[in-house]
Amino acid sequence: MKKQDRFHLLRGEHGASLVELALVLPVFSLLLVGAIDFGRALYISTELTGAAHAAAVYGSQNPTDTAGMNTAAQDAAPDVPSLSVTTPTYGCECSDGTSYSASCGTTPSCSSNNVVYLVKVTVSGTYHPLLSWPGVFHTSMSLSSSASMRSAGS
Repeated sequence: MKKQDRFHLLRGEHGASLVELALVLPVFSLLLVGAIDFGRALYISTELTGAAHAAAVYGSQNPTDTAGMNTAAQDAAPDVPSLSVTTPTYGCECSDGTSYSASCGTTPSCSSNNVVYLVKVTVSGTYHPLLSWPGVFHTSMSLSSSASMRSAGS
């Protein structure tokens, strides 16, 4: 075999596409899994926002029914793992938002003396990623959302 024939095999491009694929595939796979993880976290965050809003809407119509607010939140976000609802608060607030009283036992002092009733609900859940992302999060992440809505009063 001549010396030229041996080097001809080194100049061929038959395996170049396979080498390029081997170099790009791990990076592409990492980007794909990252996008899926980010999408799952965004989905859970959106579910929590909807659950807080649903509980606040229910609470604005039934301000003393905290169990009903909890149920409304649970029904609005059935896919969120370990969903928890903190005890909703019901209080009084000035219409311009300057002063707040948590129990409505004492009326807040308002410049316009116009008091509205306010329900506040906070929900939280846990997100578990598909992979451990060093520097971002390793095992799980707690997400939460809160909503408040004015009520007709008691």
